[in-house]
Amino acid sequence: MATEQSVDLVDDETVGWFTKAVLIAALTAALAQISIPLPGTLPPFSLQPFGMFFAGLVLGPLWGGLALLLYLLVGIAGAPVFSNANAGLGYVIAGQGTGGFLVGFLVGAVVAGAIAHRRTTPRPVADLSVPVQVVALAAAVVVVYAIGVPWLAVVTGLPFARAAAVMAPYVPLDLLKLGIAVAVVQGGYLASR
Repeated sequence: MATEQSVDLVDDETVGWFTKAVLIAALTAALAQISIPLPGTLPPFSLQPFGMFFAGLVLGPLWGGLALLLYLLVGIAGAPVFSNANAGLGYVIAGQGTGGFLVGFLVGAVVAGAIAHRRTTPRPVADLSVPVQVVALAAAVVVVYAIGVPWLAVVTGLPFARAAAVMAPYVPLDLLKLGIAVAVVQGGYLASR
């Protein structure tokens, strides 16, 4: 008489984190559609940064980075998940100069997660102090601009100083988004305490 044996290829915890990463990627895609197109070559004002913020704070550097990587890969593959339903590799590389900001979201999620959790395995969100969350997300914003502004300058042909000046009005809005993201996470709306 043969006995059946079960083999778990992936443990339940990994499946749980992967599921959360997929959900954050989907949330980022949905938030990207809430955007306001701006004239000329300006990147649209969107709610995409919330995806990066939530990925870093809730999922940590590894799973948060995976969430944003999934988001980017789905968009590059052609799904209209970028702001204003844009998609494709061409959009990331040269479209309106936004590719650097998209890549910056990925790197920003990793940086925010690394600062907030200080390890690859995420800590419970309730264990993250508000000052640590603010510092982590502020660092993510700096990373996004450090990658996005030079990319914008190259794609649009603007001098770096002009590209930085064009993006300067976005900074206070991103800091406001940062505060809202911390309030949402502190309120327990994305993770159980």
